[in-house]
Amino acid sequence: MIAPQNNRASINEFLLELRRDIIMMAANSAHVAVALSCVDILAALYADVLNITPLTVDAPERDRFILSKGHGCMALYAVLARLGFIEHTLLNTYGHNGSVLAEHPLAGKLGGVECATGSLGHGLAIGAGMASGLKLQGILARVFVLLGDGECNEGSVWEAAALSRAGKLDNLVAIVDANGLQACSTFEDISPGMGLADCWRSFGWKVFEVDGHDYQMLVSVLGSAAETGLPSAILCRTIKGKGVNFMEGDLEWHYRQVRDNDRDKALRMLNGA
Repeated sequence: MIAPQNNRASINEFLLELRRDIIMMAANSAHVAVALSCVDILAALYADVLNITPLTVDAPERDRFILSKGHGCMALYAVLARLGFIEHTLLNTYGHNGSVLAEHPLAGKLGGVECATGSLGHGLAIGAGMASGLKLQGILARVFVLLGDGECNEGSVWEAAALSRAGKLDNLVAIVDANGLQACSTFEDISPGMGLADCWRSFGWKVFEVDGHDYQMLVSVLGSAAETGLPSAILCRTIKGKGVNFMEGDLEWHYRQVRDNDRDKALRMLNGA
């Protein structure tokens, strides 16, 4: 496994490599800004937090991860490739007909992908089921679920949250990529006054709020979240399109593909040119 060394320079280069991979894949689908928003979170999880390696993807005691916001899968694929779960050359097939790297994750095709996702609002319920099952079997593994803030508009998220607290699922961690934007508008415009931290607390969850682009902070909080005795929610404040300045905070890049001059400009930026 190739993981970043514990110094700022190597971590920054690792994150830049992931963003370059995302830009190259994004000629074949939309959602580049979604992937750039959450890639730091996924990198911290797979490189430094999850108890899983390319050799233990089927081990009963492995930690589980569910990308509920499946449309951000370019970030997941880039992380899996850079850390040796899949061949890096496989990224060249992303979004192609017949490829195992579909525009939403496929179940049973890749090590490190636990289930098919992308129908928003389902991931937390799946994670709760996994967490409950692990407890029943006496397996001390954790389940992490990454949602978008816009996804938290789905009522099924809160049904799962209530069930998880009632079931005392302290091995379950919900991570919210809170970039403030969703498909057609801002989170605040769609759900005015909906304070996510207060919402999670009202369902009895332990809540953390962090900078979703601070790698070391992410590692620290993600690594300790399942030790509170409660299901935990980590609100990661992020920037949609992070790392490519003409994409940052621009809703257009939720759907727009990255091609030609846009791709070259983004890569020059990520290469420091």
